[in-house]
Amino acid sequence: MKYMNIRIVIYGFIMCLLPVCTQPVFAQQALTAEDVLERVDRNLSSGTRIVESSMTIHGRRTSRTITSKGWSQGDKRSFTEYLSPASEAGTKMLKLEDQLWIYTPAADRTIQISGHMLRQSVMGSDLSYEDMMDDRKLSEIYTARITGKDTLGGRNVLVIEMTAKVNDVAYYRQKAWIDEERFVPLRQEMYARSGQLLKRTDLTDVERIQNRWFPRTMVYKDMLKEGKGTEFRVISIIFNQEIPGHIFSKASLR
Repeated sequence: MKYMNIRIVIYGFIMCLLPVCTQPVFAQQALTAEDVLERVDRNLSSGTRIVESSMTIHGRRTSRTITSKGWSQGDKRSFTEYLSPASEAGTKMLKLEDQLWIYTPAADRTIQISGHMLRQSVMGSDLSYEDMMDDRKLSEIYTARITGKDTLGGRNVLVIEMTAKVNDVAYYRQKAWIDEERFVPLRQEMYARSGQLLKRTDLTDVERIQNRWFPRTMVYKDMLKEGKGTEFRVISIIFNQEIPGHIFSKASLR
């Protein structure tokens, strides 16, 4: 009986200490907004990327689908070739740093897109050339704060508000719903400095690909134009595979 009493006292003593001991551990493990953005960047960014994709543009009356294959190296160099339909096949885009060139086989000419032209729509989609140009990590261009928690698509999410810390950015502010377990944005809203909502993106079909979580379907909606948005689907994607340097050259445009 005496042994049992001692054991109960010891157990009670441990249970009393437990909240005191564990509280700081959990507090230390609480993620900051910067931690969340860095984890998102680890999922979405890579040294190199090779992607086969389809882009379906939903207009007011009809929809059309364009397929392409793209190669990118970090956020500085990328090359895209459009494969179908026949009217778009052979069109190529090359990005080197902050410069963008487009080759169109119908006209057999290469033009450079710059300045205000970067805000124009890519092939009538809800994406602008500016959207396609900027592939920098979120943590590099935004400061962030966690404003709450929510659920989206049956997933627990952290709601994060981001404000630009650099000047050369298309959207001064963003709001993102980040999957709390997989650290992938499930929705993003892009705002102008005035506070006007410009674009919304919904990301779904998140899969584990090469030890990272990645969305296979992204629906972009330009909130300033009519239509049902543009659906971008990843058919195949390979991360961190060596890409021959000649791909990122003007010679590849022809």
